[in-house]
Amino acid sequence: MALIEMVMPKMGESIMEGTIIKWLKKEGDRIEQDESALEVATDKVDTEVPCTHSGIITKILAQEGDVVPVGKAIAVITTAENAKNGQEVASVDGGSSQTALEETSVKSETVGNYQQEKPAILEKSQSGRFYSPLVLNIAKEEKISMQELEQVPGTGSEGRVTKKDILNYLSNRTPFQTNKDQKTPVSSPATSLSGNVEIIEMDRLRKIIAQRMVDSKRIAPHVTSFVEADVTNMVYWRNRIKQEFARKEGEAITFTPIFIEAVVKALKEYPLLNSSVENDKIIIKKDINIGFAVALNSGNLIVPVLKNADRLNLVGITKRFNDIVKRARENKLTADEVTDGTYTISNVGSFGNVMGTPIIMQPQVAILALGAIQKKPAVVETPQGDTLGIRHMMFLSHSYDHRIIDGALGGMFVRKVADHLEAFDLNRKV
Repeated sequence: MALIEMVMPKMGESIMEGTIIKWLKKEGDRIEQDESALEVATDKVDTEVPCTHSGIITKILAQEGDVVPVGKAIAVITTAENAKNGQEVASVDGGSSQTALEETSVKSETVGNYQQEKPAILEKSQSGRFYSPLVLNIAKEEKISMQELEQVPGTGSEGRVTKKDILNYLSNRTPFQTNKDQKTPVSSPATSLSGNVEIIEMDRLRKIIAQRMVDSKRIAPHVTSFVEADVTNMVYWRNRIKQEFARKEGEAITFTPIFIEAVVKALKEYPLLNSSVENDKIIIKKDINIGFAVALNSGNLIVPVLKNADRLNLVGITKRFNDIVKRARENKLTADEVTDGTYTISNVGSFGNVMGTPIIMQPQVAILALGAIQKKPAVVETPQGDTLGIRHMMFLSHSYDHRIIDGALGGMFVRKVADHLEAFDLNRKV
């Protein structure tokens, strides 16, 4: 009887492993090709994984909570054409097949010069942090103590240390401080639980967000510059054409695609803002991939990425933006759609905020917060002289990495974004 291995799929260029959240099927269940078999979480997105073949799930090799490398077997399926008369539980012929299943669950793989036993079951340290056997094996080979390992920043699920994290750490490693010199890691002070309180456990996504924000503030010295922009022409234009646009394109147009278009123009003029920092090297990205924060119903945020935004016109940006936002709120994004951003915007104005000091999405070097658009009295320059008028005004808040972006460049960039918005053509065609 033929047996097919179902493996952990590759869910993005930078995704090397996934955490099994929940099996939607159990051993003995029949499943159809492309039917969802399990839910998998990466450090980027949660998604359902479809089955690659029709048949019966003979054996589940990876359990809920396991962190599984891409390409590793997670289940064995008896294909439908070989299953016996629709029986609920498929039997495995002969001892050799059963032995093969057992070997699948215990064989080892080589990653670099390090051996990892399968399946990859996490081990918990005294501090409550989880480590994979591969990471622990690398630490042992490189004589990294558990105390030192606890200080290695993690970019994996829930702040977990990945193979890449520990190898990056080793490449920049300096002699670890002795206990006498070592400082205790900074943490929140203990909170008294007396009185009338409610304790809420952070969900997985909130823990990831918290870890990333702490890491970003630790990695990049943040500076924020503010500019106020007169977006009256943009507002009047959008209000005038929105019904025509919906009728012609079948899509609603909001202000965000117009902001994205302006940011793309400014990034072309100031390409250093479209970069990342790796040790002492600056990597300028040729693709312009704009991330934008989307609020989810759970109260958390996700930052999908509109890739190659510089290759799209305003209609294309609007359609791609609307599609991504809709699927983000339905939890239907793929891992590729939340990776490889080169610059990010956050529309804090959608919550009524006039400005903010956003935290950079690593490894990017800058982020722009868009404040609420407000009507204000302002001085208007005319050929006949200055006069007062009611204008639509908004603040742009630009946070940037002061390691490579100085105040002059960071300020000129956000001013250029404002210039593009203020120069918006009121007579522009849809």
